[in-house]
Amino acid sequence: MPKIAFIGAGSTVFARNLIGDILSFPELADSTLSLHDIDAERLHTSEIVAHKVARALDVQPVIETTTDRRRALDSADYVISMFQVGGYKPATVVDFEIPKKYGLRQTIADTLGIGGIMRGLRTIPVFLDIARDMESLCPDAFHLNYVNPMATIVWAMHRATNIKTVGLCHSVQGTAEQLAADIDVPIEEINYLCAGINHMAFYLRFERKRADGTVEDLYPLIRRVIAEGRVPDWNRVRYEVLQRLGYFATESSEHFSEYVPWFIKRDRPDLIERFNIPLDEYIRRCEVQIAEWEDLREALEDHDEPLTVERTHEYGAYIIHSMETGVPRVINGNVINHGLIDNLPQGCCVEVPCLVDRNGLQPTHVGALPPHLAALMQTNINVQTLTVEAALTGKREHIYHAAMLDPHTAAELDLEQIWSLVDDLIEAHGNWLPAYH
Repeated sequence: MPKIAFIGAGSTVFARNLIGDILSFPELADSTLSLHDIDAERLHTSEIVAHKVARALDVQPVIETTTDRRRALDSADYVISMFQVGGYKPATVVDFEIPKKYGLRQTIADTLGIGGIMRGLRTIPVFLDIARDMESLCPDAFHLNYVNPMATIVWAMHRATNIKTVGLCHSVQGTAEQLAADIDVPIEEINYLCAGINHMAFYLRFERKRADGTVEDLYPLIRRVIAEGRVPDWNRVRYEVLQRLGYFATESSEHFSEYVPWFIKRDRPDLIERFNIPLDEYIRRCEVQIAEWEDLREALEDHDEPLTVERTHEYGAYIIHSMETGVPRVINGNVINHGLIDNLPQGCCVEVPCLVDRNGLQPTHVGALPPHLAALMQTNINVQTLTVEAALTGKREHIYHAAMLDPHTAAELDLEQIWSLVDDLIEAHGNWLPAYH
């Protein structure tokens, strides 16, 4: 049976979900789960939870825990990354608070924007260290990455290592389920083609097959949500983008609003209110989770507290199951663009449908995207390009240029402000960043 290493297993709730997904497959029930985290206390909680999941499913996996990453990786068949470098404090708080001094507000700050750039710069070096360990301890292992910023991490891993990596996100399947609910069509009846880049992919087709065998385009039903005034308050940005671009985006409205220059403007509070944009949303979520953590941990560690295990829509367990059993599946994965999307740069990271079976993961050729969608994605790819370049070369100038080309940052700040902001962030992050020259 396979050995599956969880790097960052102290993310207890997410680890619980993935472990439940994996162990719910009979063919994977005897797997070795090697849980690793640098936080021994949270790792202990995850160990208790893993055993509770196994008991709930009546299976007997091998569960081991370690704060030694190399031990977790040794002879692993699959490696799942699920950590946050620098944590909520100090790193994430710095990413929000210093830009605020310049009038630059953010919502999530983990993928693009100045926050996404800085998160990438402190996260990529850790991944390269992990990759070096994998190259010596489990060179044939398949790496499943759940860490943001997804595109820059996968891109850097491809450029600097030999490790087979796919980036996994739940925005494609999660948004499809949200749209299905909006139009009152069972998700099981819906077929879609979705492609682009992580957090900025679009449903090129969203349809279902009728009983008579004909195919129904479901986009008219989605547009009817707008016409009938049924747009959810939390999703106003994406429905506005649908009206302007003709296609629905995969990532949430709070995410999307900070990837473009149109929605968050310091001198336009009316836009914030009109589109219901939750500024500092990631900070709010972190504070809520921290406040609730002790009660949640107590419940998770309570051996008498029953644990319900339900399979999630995360792709990770399905990929491992398909590779182990040969059962074919299609998932949307973040991979390198080698002839997959014709009008995006070759070598960048794209999110496309991928076939998974015993032969591994095979991305599918999508062809050319609608030109305006490709042009919009290019504005984000520009930032990703320079962030990866900075991380791999250590050149400070690429950080300035990444920030200069970031759509939201450039819409709010002038060049002097952007350079000063980058300097302030580098200084504030201190040892969380390598030295740049």
